[in-house]
Amino acid sequence: MIPSISAPRLQIILAALLMSTSGAAIKACDSFSNWQVACFRAGMAAIVFLVVIPGVVRSFNRRTAAIGFAYAGASVLFVLATKLTTAANAIFLQSTSPITIVLLSTWLLKEPLRRRDALFMVALAAGLSLFFFGSSQPTGSAPDPLRGNLLALASGLFWAVTVTGLRWLSHSGKGGENLGAAAVTFGCLIACAITLPMALPVRQSHVTDWLTIIYLGIFGVALVFILLSRAMRQVNAIEAGLILLLEPALNPLWAWVLQGENPGIPALAGGAIILTATAVHTCWPTKGAAPLSEAASS
Repeated sequence: MIPSISAPRLQIILAALLMSTSGAAIKACDSFSNWQVACFRAGMAAIVFLVVIPGVVRSFNRRTAAIGFAYAGASVLFVLATKLTTAANAIFLQSTSPITIVLLSTWLLKEPLRRRDALFMVALAAGLSLFFFGSSQPTGSAPDPLRGNLLALASGLFWAVTVTGLRWLSHSGKGGENLGAAAVTFGCLIACAITLPMALPVRQSHVTDWLTIIYLGIFGVALVFILLSRAMRQVNAIEAGLILLLEPALNPLWAWVLQGENPGIPALAGGAIILTATAVHTCWPTKGAAPLSEAASS
């Protein structure tokens, strides 16, 4: 019997699919600098949150502000990294976040590490290690790979704090979803504010680039958050972070198809391993799955 996939997991999978298109979309904004893409994307997403989610401003507090700063860091650094290195390298290095998520969720949230999560991380290590074999030489779409890789790694740390923080807010009971919305909205406003000085002035730009910015703000950020905020009330931080690894598997493929950025055979093989492992992990029944601590003592 094939186990069913729960609705919350499907929402996280859809969020990962939308996020995976961001790399190619960011690179497609040829007439905008990296600072402009980061600024305008965040600003568009903030407008959507303020209009669509009622009462989001009233939910601002110190906790949402702290997580908002983490999200702003992840958002801005990812855009800067994607403009400087390949989409594959940017998302690969950002995807080291599950390691940090495991540490934070087990320490702060007291969520146990299950056997299937550990096995998945072994497959994750095998798949992501293949991305190291890609070229590190500057190209037209990746003018400064080294600096971009470092920014992507820092983005992964901020993203891990964001995912764990959203799960932490979901533990707040009533109003947890609005708190998460407030955190991301605040993060978008901060990201827009800190990048605005570098984004101005706006010179000649293409209509298609503005349409891409609108897409990134609405579908790449706002809809992604709405899906995640609903799903993470029933999915723990470790599992959510692992399922979201569909993004690094698909991100280089979109960049390859839409931008002609060839990630290389090793990166494609790594993506295939991640896709397969994610599918198995997502469909693996949770009933009766013991944490590693329990399994070790049995």
